[in-house]
Amino acid sequence: MPTIDPLLIPLFVVALAVLCAALVCVTAIVRADRRDVVAVVRALPELAATLIRFRRRRK
Repeated sequence: MPTIDPLLIPLFVVALAVLCAALVCVTAIVRADRRDVVAVVRALPELAATLIRFRRRRK
């Protein structure tokens, strides 16, 4: 009887979490008003810059 490597369990959990997050994001984009999606896409560069600055300060 084959056994499952215990190190693969966290990998499966992370993969499942990423898939669920992607599904939630796609569903939110599909259900959102077009103006909301455009506003979010325009805000992404600012959000990325903020996260990069936060990451540099944290170290």
